[in-house]
Amino acid sequence: MPITQAQLSDVPVLNKLVNNAYRGETSKLGWTSESHLLEGIRIDEDELSSYFARPEIAILKYTNSEDEIVGCVYLEKTANQRLYLGMLSVNPLMQNASIGRQLLMAADEYARREDCKFIKISVITSRHELIAWYQRRGFMPTGETIPLITETSIAKVPVDLMIMEKPV
Repeated sequence: MPITQAQLSDVPVLNKLVNNAYRGETSKLGWTSESHLLEGIRIDEDELSSYFARPEIAILKYTNSEDEIVGCVYLEKTANQRLYLGMLSVNPLMQNASIGRQLLMAADEYARREDCKFIKISVITSRHELIAWYQRRGFMPTGETIPLITETSIAKVPVDLMIMEKPV
């Protein structure tokens, strides 16, 4: 199976993948780019590394036939039998290959194994095409929005996040 749990040794590759998927010139080749809204990096190796010391967090990785990591997703067990899903990242040159869908299905399986009843995400409110993509996969807006707070980026405009959930 091309989807397995990431290891600490994967951090340098995951860091490059996530930042290329969301920011900078490479991100503009795909449709998940945030570079028009935010400057700076999405995450750094120190933050990524810290996740591996926390038992409530898992990162799933998607590897291609050459054993290269081309996709990943962050999963965190939170209160009320919820699993927070974030940092869904796919190599911008492969974003039409159903890798994101496969990672979402793997997240569903992970949620069921961990006895989570809902998966929660946060999506930039102005990213209508991304919101629609998640809605087609069963996520619905909760009505809650929160401001984006980040230490690694600078917002070019005010950025709010929409909270969406789906039952597992």
